[in-house]
Amino acid sequence: MQTNILQLDAEGLHDQAIEALRLASQQGDLAAMSELGHRLLVGDRAPKLPRHALTLLIGAARGGEPRALARAAALTAGGAYVGQGWEGALRLLGQAAAAGDAGARGQLACLQPPGAPAADWGTMAGRVPLGEWLRPAAKLPLHEKIQHVRDLVPAAVCAWLIGRARGRLQPALVYDSVDRRVEVHQMRTNTMAMYDYATLDVVQFLVQARMALTCGYPLQHLELPSILHYDVGEQITPHFDFIDAQASDYARQIEALGQRMITFLLYLNDAYEGGETTFPELGIVHRGVSGDGLYFTNAHPDLKPDRRMLHAGSPPTSGEKWVLTQFIVSKALRP
Repeated sequence: MQTNILQLDAEGLHDQAIEALRLASQQGDLAAMSELGHRLLVGDRAPKLPRHALTLLIGAARGGEPRALARAAALTAGGAYVGQGWEGALRLLGQAAAAGDAGARGQLACLQPPGAPAADWGTMAGRVPLGEWLRPAAKLPLHEKIQHVRDLVPAAVCAWLIGRARGRLQPALVYDSVDRRVEVHQMRTNTMAMYDYATLDVVQFLVQARMALTCGYPLQHLELPSILHYDVGEQITPHFDFIDAQASDYARQIEALGQRMITFLLYLNDAYEGGETTFPELGIVHRGVSGDGLYFTNAHPDLKPDRRMLHAGSPPTSGEKWVLTQFIVSKALRP
């Protein structure tokens, strides 16, 4: 079955692949149920039918299918399409790891307390230090609008996030709120890894939770995160992250999307030179340390843009730079 699906996808016959997955799912093929559920969840080479996707994923998870268990864990962690619950998410993650899901095993490994002894996957899931994750990190003001966040996440989590992103990199995109286009643009020369509800994992939702608690916004206000990669010479030139009031449909965009109030950065490594985050209007130049964060407020309380918040990612002069970027908006977004 898997070989046949891969061949159909390679030939661009996605409708036929979906039909083959549907027929196999009806015959009780758990792997087919999981694959079809993942595709329908986000509209990957298929229509976007999240409720139908959940039925398939839950059925496959109940049958012990590893990937479906891991997806159920992530959706439960994020409160996406299902009720949010950390203990339940970790329990499902432990079940996925025990069933053989490599991603679940990697997540549990990077979430263990320092020096924790070897244990079975269920025990490892139960000893993830949720209390540490679900509290605000310490902050150091650099400006009234900019906060340096210390020890946002541990080194093992940074390494996990980089490892996941390496195989997903693509040319970085820019959203132009005036023209309402997402496009590759000469102002940004780096690459990025993008995620959706079929690819986000429990670790990423824990990072989101820590960010949300640190800056005081509900978890439901966080957009999907991206991981940015900069090779030597790659950069993003000075820009704004807010939805621009100069857009002709500014009010409509704010109503539909919410204003991007906060940009939150998590620095995933520091083995590079250069690569500073700069705010030219404020005279601030900041170099991130692995595991630390930086967040800044892009708009005023009335949602109007704050044009002092012009910022740039300077190019590394040696090494490579990895950073997770997270936008936090003025309205709830979780499905």
